Amino acid sequence: MKEILLAPPVAFIAYLVFVSILSGIGRIMAPKSSASGGIYAGGEASPIRPAAPGYRQFFIVALFFAVVHLGVLVVGTSDLSPASGIYLVGLILALLALILG
Repeated sequence: MKEILLAPPVAFIAYLVFVSILSGIGRIMAPKSSASGGIYAGGEASPIRPAAPGYRQFFIVALFFAVVHLGVLVVGTSDLSPASGIYLVGLILALLALILG
């Protein structure tokens, strides 16, 4: 019986049913939306002019996390050699360059 429940198709269908039930409960509990143009603003008035931030900040943060994750993978799978120490120093300098702009 346990093997049947853990089979990917059965587990996926059970997950969909569970999420549908939770979503239905959430819709019942959620307050009715006000006339704010269809955008939920957390109970506050919507801004007069919609914000349109650029992608520059996003790419800096995305590059930062990519460097951190790949650096941790490389250092974590390497042995404790001088080459990994040099790589770690280069990783720190790259992150400092990203942080300081």
